[in-house]
Amino acid sequence: MVNSMQTATRLMIVARPNQSASWGANVGLLLALGIPALGIALIFALLGAWPILPFAGLELLALGTALYHASWKTQYRHVITINEDSICIDKGHYTPQQRWRLARHSTELTITLPPHSWDSPRLCVHDRDEHVCVGEFLNREDSLKLVNLLRQELHVRGYSAVAGRAF
Repeated sequence: MVNSMQTATRLMIVARPNQSASWGANVGLLLALGIPALGIALIFALLGAWPILPFAGLELLALGTALYHASWKTQYRHVITINEDSICIDKGHYTPQQRWRLARHSTELTITLPPHSWDSPRLCVHDRDEHVCVGEFLNREDSLKLVNLLRQELHVRGYSAVAGRAF
């Protein structure tokens, strides 16, 4: 998902992965599956098949861990802030964990075309010293939206059919 906010002096672009379910919906799913599973496991335990309890608990722990990891992965963000004289790119979960600041007058955009039409193009913002790829996790439509936003602000250095090669 790509959102942008324009003010008089800056453009802020936020790119993040699509999120199919919120953390609350994931907890609801875990409860909907966990309560009946533990209820059945308790009935079997009362009937003498007590070894089923640890397996039911491990099953719910594994599902909860997988749902948490999937929800955490969707909190990853690329925040691109374009000012009159600089471009700042922040990457991270919840808070910026990596930050690049590039001079706007020497910054360019390179677009690497995908091998198949259903894949997303690879976008790299770079100057003489830094090379930062953005939006790797975006689907094709969102990636093209990011291309259009960046093309309005940055000079496109070139297109490439081979990664790392620009014309």
